Amino acid sequence: MEGFLTALRAELFIATRSNSSRVTVLLPTLIVIAQLAATRLREVGEQARDALLNGSGFGSSGPVTNAYGYFVDGLGTGLTILILMLVALAAYSFAYDRDTGLIRHLLIRRISRSALVLAKLAQLHIVALLSLLLLLISTWLCSGLLWDFGAIVEDGFELIGEAEIQTEILLGMKLAVLPIPAMIAFGLLVSVVTQSTTQAVTTALGITLAMDIFKSTLGDYSHYLFASFQPSLIDQSYLQEVSRIVRGFSDVLIDERVLLLNTWVPLPQMLLLAAISLVLVQRRSV
Repeated sequence: MEGFLTALRAELFIATRSNSSRVTVLLPTLIVIAQLAATRLREVGEQARDALLNGSGFGSSGPVTNAYGYFVDGLGTGLTILILMLVALAAYSFAYDRDTGLIRHLLIRRISRSALVLAKLAQLHIVALLSLLLLLISTWLCSGLLWDFGAIVEDGFELIGEAEIQTEILLGMKLAVLPIPAMIAFGLLVSVVTQSTTQAVTTALGITLAMDIFKSTLGDYSHYLFASFQPSLIDQSYLQEVSRIVRGFSDVLIDERVLLLNTWVPLPQMLLLAAISLVLVQRRSV
């Protein structure tokens, strides 16, 4: 335990001074803010064009769209970017320290390989948590500034109340976040088994994108793969369905079995990947 705490303090010291950690925390939020601002500008432009064509002048800007849909869209975009960056950062971490000889220096100070891997795993989760909190707060504030939060109302009838919308968003967020620890453990495993930093990062990102592409061909078997439940470029996550639910679509089909697998599959796979890393790192010469 003492070796783990020493390694964790070292990792946190480096992370607070590392540009890669800062970019991982800040970049998803900045991209989401830019996305939401661009979307709002496009809407304002379309409303101004429609007003001119209808001869009603610029004063008629049309109804303001509900902010919940854009909030969920922003979360999906931010999580997609965050997950890719965390995989790359995890793959970079151990491999870079091995290439620069830092790991050998730590081992001389009686920090075990296992303690070092666990410390990196903990540090990466702290970075992920900070980035996620910043993403949530910034996306909520930006969405509320550009649009109005409220219930979904059509022709005077309330289709979905705010309480139901918020419940669905919380569930979607929980299910979308659960695969993140498994992705971090996967990136760290690649970092342990590869031969160089470049090889680690390219391999981790390549396999991540490959899983994203091929998960649709696996059919129901994809539900036993943690990567199927995370927001991604080819999105099959429940958060994608939430984006439609909070906009009032009534044709969304929810498979309770898939939600159950989303809850219970990622964590055991994260523990398995971390355990494999701990076993393999003992057999590597650094």
